[in-house]
Amino acid sequence: MKKNYLSISAVLLAAAMLSTSCVGSFSLFNKLASWNKQATGSKFLNEIIFLIISPAYAVCSAVDVIVLNTVEFWSGNNPVASNIGKTTNVLGSDGNYYAVKTLKDGYEITSPNGEQVLLVYNAADNSWSMQQNGETREIFRFNTDGTIKATLSDGRQMDVALNEEGLNMVRQSADCYWAMND
Repeated sequence: MKKNYLSISAVLLAAAMLSTSCVGSFSLFNKLASWNKQATGSKFLNEIIFLIISPAYAVCSAVDVIVLNTVEFWSGNNPVASNIGKTTNVLGSDGNYYAVKTLKDGYEITSPNGEQVLLVYNAADNSWSMQQNGETREIFRFNTDGTIKATLSDGRQMDVALNEEGLNMVRQSADCYWAMND
């Protein structure tokens, strides 16, 4: 009887160690599910495909839990979740669509008339800059105290909290640009 409790305890302990603090993005599983949902134009055919490849879901889940989410937990990056090189069309507040391409260190935004703006992250000084027409201008940098140092369009800088109040302070200070962290 004690052997049975020992086995059950060992399994529960192993499950707890595998599932705590390593909840990641499950990118491999989600990519498979996303592909399966759009494999054909028919949800019935997609269901048949799902039934046929259902063992792949189990394998993807196991790889995510044991390998990829652990890598993501320790490194901060999931190797499968990379969107580098992908372009997404985003509807702007002006009603036009902008092509946003994900780069290794930021984003390339192309307007409907072909103008390009680069938003570049510099890990060395923890800052974001804007590059346009051959000119580079820092937009903001993260301070060690959790605030940001925003650079206004006229060159002035101000430290603000990284919240709605800080955003409103920047909006009221100058005609400037907008940035959002998801």
